[in-house]
Amino acid sequence: MSLSSLIASIVDNDEGFGPSSAHLPPQFKDIPYAPFSKNDRLGRVVDWNSAEASTSLAAGAQAARRTGTGAQASTAQGGGGKYSREPKEAFGASSAGTFAYFHDEDEASFSIVDGGSKTAASKGRTGAGAGLGGNLGRSGGQFRVGRGGARGGAAAGRGGAGGYSARAGAQGGRGDTRGGGRGGRGGAQAGGRFGWKDWSKETRTRDASIAIGADWAILEEIEFSRLSKLRLEVDTDEPENLCETDSSSLDSPTSSSHGFLYEYDKTYDRVNTKTEKPLQHIERIRYNPTTSDDPIIQQFAQKDMAQIFATDSILSMLMCTTRTVYPWDLVFTREGDKLFIDKREGGPFGAQTHLSAPLSPHDFPSVNENASDPPIENDKDSLNSPSSLSLEATYINQNFAFQVVRENAPDAPRVELEHPNPFYSPEETEPLASCGYRYRKFDLSVHENEDVQIILRTEVDSFVKAANTSDEDTYITVKTLNEFDSRAQGSGGAPDWRSKLDSQRGAVVATEMKNNSSKLARWAVQSILAGAEQMKMGYVSRVNPRDASRHTILGTQWYKPKDFASQMNINLANGWGIVRTIADLCLKQPEGKYVLLKDPNKPVIRLYRVPADTFEPTEDLDEELGSVQGDSDAGGISGI
Repeated sequence: MSLSSLIASIVDNDEGFGPSSAHLPPQFKDIPYAPFSKNDRLGRVVDWNSAEASTSLAAGAQAARRTGTGAQASTAQGGGGKYSREPKEAFGASSAGTFAYFHDEDEASFSIVDGGSKTAASKGRTGAGAGLGGNLGRSGGQFRVGRGGARGGAAAGRGGAGGYSARAGAQGGRGDTRGGGRGGRGGAQAGGRFGWKDWSKETRTRDASIAIGADWAILEEIEFSRLSKLRLEVDTDEPENLCETDSSSLDSPTSSSHGFLYEYDKTYDRVNTKTEKPLQHIERIRYNPTTSDDPIIQQFAQKDMAQIFATDSILSMLMCTTRTVYPWDLVFTREGDKLFIDKREGGPFGAQTHLSAPLSPHDFPSVNENASDPPIENDKDSLNSPSSLSLEATYINQNFAFQVVRENAPDAPRVELEHPNPFYSPEETEPLASCGYRYRKFDLSVHENEDVQIILRTEVDSFVKAANTSDEDTYITVKTLNEFDSRAQGSGGAPDWRSKLDSQRGAVVATEMKNNSSKLARWAVQSILAGAEQMKMGYVSRVNPRDASRHTILGTQWYKPKDFASQMNINLANGWGIVRTIADLCLKQPEGKYVLLKDPNKPVIRLYRVPADTFEPTEDLDEELGSVQGDSDAGGISGI
């Protein structure tokens, strides 16, 4: 048959879908047509969960309960285990199809026959364990059976009223499992999606780190899920040195290092919970100005040595964006083809200390930011609020770094870097802290045809003298983890350090990595950017959990920054990709000021265009900061 004759033999049905009744072949004339839908799928050969099967199984279930065979009672009562919650398939246009099969009346007499031998209840704490097995499923698992029957002592499990776990009853032994699973009527976690004590948690609605002005224009909104996919490989091992041939004058930026460093005191390596040392309050000055206030960076910008300028604390916040929970903000200023990334003066905790400028949120390490139940702001426990804990952590970090260096020893060596501290004024009366500023240049170019450079001001805290005179001294950074109260709200399930730090340090570190993922990731990134060979971690706790002014050092530990970053699954390529993406967004905009804002309650960052005079210092702000300084001094957290 040719194709044309085959097409001519096809009869079009104008009345609807399918063959017309007037043109049916004789062999198909008495067979009804059944429509099918796209949702049709293969079902089961035998469906024991149908209404008819449930009715026929009722007699068997009652018999099983009377005989006390818990496993069979579970099967009968639960209606088939996991298949009891699956929906029935509907074939064709509706479940009442033309080919629906109707069971005969003789199937109503079907029942389950107990072929197993009866076993006597074991001699346990509850002799009636087997008898209780059939009733615990209806209570949603409120009760816990001790040692039930050898094979009949079933305990309440998942399912509640729909059925209890037959596994525990069939296996014997301990017949108690956690009751009240999904759908249970009376269990501790019954019928809800919350965990233990989730019902008592307050709704966390945080405020933004800065009020969004009416004249701010939103330019971009990026979710964390999109940021986590960015990648840019940057060589952090050998950045370009900023030294030049002429190093005689500071007027020309000829060196990459400024300041001085004291040697680390190795006696603190032997500190443990039995030989703890008190944390001392040491008056020292340490400067941490923002990018635009750095005279060395301004000189680099005038010489067109890079396009992007920032500090290690600011850039680490940007590189670890996807780990942050608390709100924060950064200020981007584009001047020509250059981009300056600054921290905003007078952050949400804007306390004035002995630093040259008010501390921003990037200078205040958070405490348990990533915990499942982080600290909350409330009037009942102001001592352990997020702001109080951040101030306390800042105090501990600064004083610990000042204390663990050999400053007053007679033979204490001091390494003078190529240039003195650029922020220290001769009028200052208090001594400087051990700190070295290293200006480093990194290449952010994607391909060879472009030239995108970034200059960072990084910081190192001390150095460790080499064992051999031929080797170079190694730079280190000093950081501190602090314990406030393991039983307080917001502790994140941390163990008691005084009893676990020496014997189970791995568990303590793992808990801190979980609760402080953002803070530890930023510290690791800062150490890598600064080129530090080691990172010294101190463990400091309160002398009294209700007193935030006295602390003691319980131990110390060495980490290699790259190994520590690998242990925390920190992806530096992703961090550099975030930096390059945000920088490109700002460089595509006209000259002006922009603010990158982390949403306080969502994993989202937003880029705003703001007026040029935004964040300019005013007299009202100076008065407000002065009042905060007075309150901080009265609380004993000053003198950092």
